[in-house]
Amino acid sequence: MFDSVVDWAVSLMDTLGAVGVGLAILVETVFPPVPSELVLPLAGFTSTQGELNVWAAFIGATTGSLVGAWLLYWLGAAVGAKRLRAIAERMWLTEGADVDKALHWFSRYGETSILLGRLVPGVRSLVSIPAGVHRMGPVKFSVLTLIGSGVWNGVLIWLGVALGENWTAVSDVINRYSTWVYAALVLAVVGFVAYLVVRDRRRKARRFSDSS
Repeated sequence: MFDSVVDWAVSLMDTLGAVGVGLAILVETVFPPVPSELVLPLAGFTSTQGELNVWAAFIGATTGSLVGAWLLYWLGAAVGAKRLRAIAERMWLTEGADVDKALHWFSRYGETSILLGRLVPGVRSLVSIPAGVHRMGPVKFSVLTLIGSGVWNGVLIWLGVALGENWTAVSDVINRYSTWVYAALVLAVVGFVAYLVVRDRRRKARRFSDSS
């Protein structure tokens, strides 16, 4: 996986330069298994060899992040809150009110989640979808995405420049960080499902009590 992604990224950079970096990050934003922690440090290292302008790589990467984020934003907008409520009503354990609660939470903390979510592996892409469902203002969404993605892209490219031929160390560190993040997400999902199951049982118990 590592070698194939590196070969693919090198091929894009050799052929398209900074545009290739942008395309790689666009794909990574929409399809997270393509890791930016490989592509961006590699771009930084490549710039030290005189084969790529580091600022052009940063602009390309951040543009790719924004385009990918907008694709997921419009996916969320196309689904919309109304459809999500209908889906929630048909699903086991959930109801339309859960969607309303989630949207209410996003209205309070959406800006922070968009900004900081860009720095969290596994969340960086997904956070654009609720922004679309909530119909966050396009300008605000774009600015927050550019800031968050710009920090992530800039740090990883700079690390590739600083580490030189040891640029792969960035991926090793972030992979360890990602493992903890994914473990926390799994625990959160398990906890949320447990909460839904308990809530469903309590409601059934109340209905049985009211009917008897």
